[in-house]
Amino acid sequence: MIQPVQSYQNQYIGCNCRLPENGRNYCLFDKNEVDYFVKQGENAIPYLTDVLKHSNDERQITETLYIFDRMIDNGAKGIDKLYPVFARFNNTESANIQTYLAGIYRKIQVPDAFGPLIKMLVQNSLKPHNPQQPFDPNEEIGGAILSYLSDRFRQS
Repeated sequence: MIQPVQSYQNQYIGCNCRLPENGRNYCLFDKNEVDYFVKQGENAIPYLTDVLKHSNDERQITETLYIFDRMIDNGAKGIDKLYPVFARFNNTESANIQTYLAGIYRKIQVPDAFGPLIKMLVQNSLKPHNPQQPFDPNEEIGGAILSYLSDRFRQS
């Protein structure tokens, strides 16, 4: 039986998250923690939403967005309704948060997210590339934008 979500505390999400660094262009997450929340499905949404509403920790936000991304892949319903919560991060300059946010937007296709994706792409392209950043978030952002455009043309 799956344990109730309340057994986790907000301060623990992301504490084992390792953000990209030299030689590694991807995040490392606590597999057991991620799997725990993904298995909870819709039951985990209120808890994870609370984390995103209150956290300012990049590792915690990145891991929570990753969990939501995996939940979408696992068929969890209702995540598209969380756009107002995700929108809190639309102006972030964190490449990690931008990447996972764009991945979620690509999957949930909420019309309100299209403008912020364009803004992120333009904002990032106006800044010189940071050589210490081990990856380019514009790849995921651009892919999400193309996905939006592709879906709109198919609906026409």
